[in-house]
Amino acid sequence: MFTRRVLAVLGVLAALLAGCDPAAEPAGDTPRPLRPAWQELTLPAPPGPAGRPLLRDAVACAGRWYATGGVADAAGGTRPAAWTSVDGTTWTSVPIAADSFYGRQNVLYAAGCRDGALAAIGAKVGGAHGYPRVSTWWQRPDGGLIEVSAAFETYGGPKAVNVSRLAGGPAGWLIVGNRSSGAASWVSPDAADFALVEGAPELASDGRGVSWAFDAVGVPQGWLAVGGVLPAGRIDRDPVVWSSADGRAWRRTALPGTDRYEELQRVALVDGAAVAVGLRGRAFGAWRRDGDEWVAAGGFGAAAASGAPSVDGLAVAGGRLVAAVSDGAARSVWTSADRGGSWQPMEIPLPVPAGADRDVAVAAVGERVWLFADDGTRSAGWSASLPAVPE
Repeated sequence: MFTRRVLAVLGVLAALLAGCDPAAEPAGDTPRPLRPAWQELTLPAPPGPAGRPLLRDAVACAGRWYATGGVADAAGGTRPAAWTSVDGTTWTSVPIAADSFYGRQNVLYAAGCRDGALAAIGAKVGGAHGYPRVSTWWQRPDGGLIEVSAAFETYGGPKAVNVSRLAGGPAGWLIVGNRSSGAASWVSPDAADFALVEGAPELASDGRGVSWAFDAVGVPQGWLAVGGVLPAGRIDRDPVVWSSADGRAWRRTALPGTDRYEELQRVALVDGAAVAVGLRGRAFGAWRRDGDEWVAAGGFGAAAASGAPSVDGLAVAGGRLVAAVSDGAARSVWTSADRGGSWQPMEIPLPVPAGADRDVAVAAVGERVWLFADDGTRSAGWSASLPAVPE
């Protein structure tokens, strides 16, 4: 969910990418796509008035699968919704308890999981200025998902820009996003109440440039967050990673970059090693941590002639990365069996164009991957075991 300021940033991004040098993109033919044997899932209608399901994110941990989003009625109204499974095949609706006017209209666009429990971020555009009204949600021991009461300026207010992603980890829960001061974080031990950390040294904007955070992952040492920095006097971002033991005090690491637009938009752990995926010029690229160093890995895909490309999801299935991306015109899924060194496209069961109210989310457990897609008229979920990589 983005405010108008975020949409303006995306417009600038699209213009910058349109002017990048095509010769700097990944060379060679696109590899033959993987063709998983997708099996469609049955997601029951949530309680309440009939409407169209909106699937926005998916996550799995500790023997629990979750999909989150909402329901849209014929008049354009929305309400939050979530689904869960204990085997990835049979799904049930999660009871929802909203506490506020906008909470009752939230669409749950980001999900996190810790010890088998779900937490989520939801939003609904509204109010005099038309900004997203953000709420967080946590799961009670009985399985119900309830809205967390928070002061308006915790996520909104005059300094608000966006609230991006949510992660569970050994240190508790972390949200990353952005304020007018730059990248920011929100921390919680249990997802029942989050504390805003803005203006933190190394994380926030400073004399080195304007910072922007996209995603985070829990690690044994605490947290890794990923994003980019727009250096002073430049018009393109450089990729950066932040590390923290507690989500409050951060250390910034600049990654190997070029003179092209580069930023990290998603991060995951592959056999304990961090791999981030983001934009690299007019294509997508991966960076991985080898020991104490970050190195640039393989690139894939290419941006369309118009629209803003993005990395919308990243999961790990049996040591293989699965990335959901948008090239600005259509959404696709790619996989890597060598920690981002090389990539193959993956056929998906529902073509999904780029644009608002359209999405592709991925989750994985073992060798199996779950895909949830919304093409603007239909939402559905599928699962499949990943086939062998073509020779």
